[in-house]
Amino acid sequence: MTTPAPSPATGHLRFEAVTKRFGAHLAVDRVDLDLAPGQVFCLLGPSGCGKSTLLRLTAGFEEPSAGKILLDGQDLAGAAPHRRPVNMMFQSYALFPHRDVARNVAYGLEREGLRKAEVAARVAEMLRLVQLDHLSARRPDQLSGGQRQRVALARALAKRPRVLLLDEPLGALDRALREETQAELRALQRRLGTTFVVVTHDPAEAMVLADRIGVMAAGRLVQVGSAAELYERPATRYVASLLGDVNLIEGRLGGGGAGALRGLETPLGLVQAFDHHGAGPAGAPGLLALRPERLTLAGQGLPGTLLDATYLGDRIVYRVGMADGRVLRAAGAPGAGLGVGTPVHLSFSSDDASLLPADSA
Repeated sequence: MTTPAPSPATGHLRFEAVTKRFGAHLAVDRVDLDLAPGQVFCLLGPSGCGKSTLLRLTAGFEEPSAGKILLDGQDLAGAAPHRRPVNMMFQSYALFPHRDVARNVAYGLEREGLRKAEVAARVAEMLRLVQLDHLSARRPDQLSGGQRQRVALARALAKRPRVLLLDEPLGALDRALREETQAELRALQRRLGTTFVVVTHDPAEAMVLADRIGVMAAGRLVQVGSAAELYERPATRYVASLLGDVNLIEGRLGGGGAGALRGLETPLGLVQAFDHHGAGPAGAPGLLALRPERLTLAGQGLPGTLLDATYLGDRIVYRVGMADGRVLRAAGAPGAGLGVGTPVHLSFSSDDASLLPADSA
């Protein structure tokens, strides 16, 4: 089967009700998604949520049980992995131990039957791109973890795919190297303009790398948006908790609708917040989501008692006990210390709070 030809009249990478079953197990459940060219899109979620399966479906290592995956308007169904204009970089890197760096990068090009001169030129180009041209004669066991990661990336990019799929690409690196490599990977993608689809379970990594993030749970896309949209306006309890620390307060919803300022009657009193996604009808259970950095210790607001304060260098995290027994967290810039047991008030703006359905996953 020949490689599908691009069609400029359609979108770039599109998933239409894509479903994948393994026997009775539903791994991917009716995923609809449309990706623009040249962006970094991260699939974020815990192990077993379906994100790697979605990547393997795109690569052609699995076929959908239902639905379509289209690249530049062409259905990829039936196209073998090596015939698709996509490439995949695995978490293990899968480098050949007996081949040096240059021959590892050349492997896919040699399999395609390119002329030796063209292979050599492409390998040299890729090694310069990932700044490993001075290590071309070394074997993988003579490289650091970060260098092996860059060899795998160069090999994946050598075939000039329209879409590069990366499955936990930085998972094998230690924290300091992972943070450094995140910046390098993002800079490389900007230079190339290739569409990257990255699978990760690390919310911080997704927020650093991605133009858009798709949060997955139990095979479904729960919410798609920029890091700021997901962090500031989560659609569910799950998304709010996944992307950072959050205070959740239960209550009953007042009148209004999606996008409106609504009241929530809580054990702490009536609070006002925005309903960005349609939390439910008046009288239904609802949740108030508040990030700790949006709560400030002020002269008036919700009364409580300071339980402790943890100094974290750039901020202090306060734990405040409320009248109903719950504990809320507030974060602020280091300043004058407050003693444990001090009466305090917590204040926030309605713009900084979000309403969620109480039963949201």
